[in-house]
Amino acid sequence: MLSDESRVLAGILLLALVTVESGGLYMLKIVRGKADVTPFQLSFARAGHAHAGVLLILALLCQLFADAAGQSGVLDWLSRSGVAVSALLMPGGFFFSSMGAGRDKPNRLIVLVFAGALVLAVSLTSLGVGLLTA
Repeated sequence: MLSDESRVLAGILLLALVTVESGGLYMLKIVRGKADVTPFQLSFARAGHAHAGVLLILALLCQLFADAAGQSGVLDWLSRSGVAVSALLMPGGFFFSSMGAGRDKPNRLIVLVFAGALVLAVSLTSLGVGLLTA
């Protein structure tokens, strides 16, 4: 049985996966040559799309583990929500840093990728330690 926190966040994460699905339609447009993008933008679109899907699935899995860890306070929030936050930051960094006609290198919003990686590492560490000490 899921806790109320896990149930609600899992519902939100499942609905968020629909946005990844719609992003897949854009990826099809790119690979079919129907969107004018540079090779850099193609690689960042692929990276953003892949990170979004994988991190949302991982965030769903973390809901089960967060309930089992039995943490409270900030550690519970990190363990339960950190991967979901990274699923916004990292893909957002890939997408937003490559926006703009003819762009061939990332803009300053690439910092979102690194921020997401940091949140991901901290939240997975919190959850892993929580499970080992439960």
